[in-house]
Amino acid sequence: MPIDVLPIGTDYPPDHLLARHEHRRAQLLYGGSGTMLVATDEGSWTIPADRAVLIPPGVVHEVRFLDVTTWSLYIEPDAVPWWPSTCTVVDVDPLLRELLRTADQIVVPYEVDGRDGAVIRLILHEVRHLAPVPLHIALPSAEPFRALCRAYLADPSPRTTNAQWARASAMSERTLDRRFRDATGSSPAAWRTRARLLASLPLLRRSTVAETSGRLGYATPAAFTAAFTRTFGTPPSSYR
Repeated sequence: MPIDVLPIGTDYPPDHLLARHEHRRAQLLYGGSGTMLVATDEGSWTIPADRAVLIPPGVVHEVRFLDVTTWSLYIEPDAVPWWPSTCTVVDVDPLLRELLRTADQIVVPYEVDGRDGAVIRLILHEVRHLAPVPLHIALPSAEPFRALCRAYLADPSPRTTNAQWARASAMSERTLDRRFRDATGSSPAAWRTRARLLASLPLLRRSTVAETSGRLGYATPAAFTAAFTRTFGTPPSSYR
């Protein structure tokens, strides 16, 4: 009997970059530790520990692993017709975590109709009912905004201003704001704020909320906490 789901676990060294690639199968990429950064042509996703990202088949992506151990599943598309069409971050609860840990010990090939197959089927059942977590940011397709946004994701400085972006784009600040909103549905300032808040997730692994808020340019930890909670629905302490 063909095996639709292949479990594969990997330990990655700190700050390891897996260059752009794609899979014929859908992928559930779970990080039991550290933080993963997934980027496609459409956007960027930040995946803290105990979260997973569902990657559709055929989507070209790169992954940066910040001291991560992964437990992945590679899944035939026909086995998961409900799989999302874009990358999606989901929370992993204790039950699913233990199921993924168990799947990581499965030796391929395994008996699809036996215990190993039952574990895999239960994982897919649990994943199907998980709610997405909004830990992503869209990338505009039009230049010069795409290049500006990519550069900002690499260095999300709180000192960057609309005036700087306008000069780099050879347009007025008003035109920049209007065209950026048309391209993204967001103002440049709001986009940069979201990018900085996503950049806080790896920092929160080893720094306090107060230290993280200062590095990101917030006047007080309370201001950072309020912005983070407003954007992601939970306080930054839940990601430490």
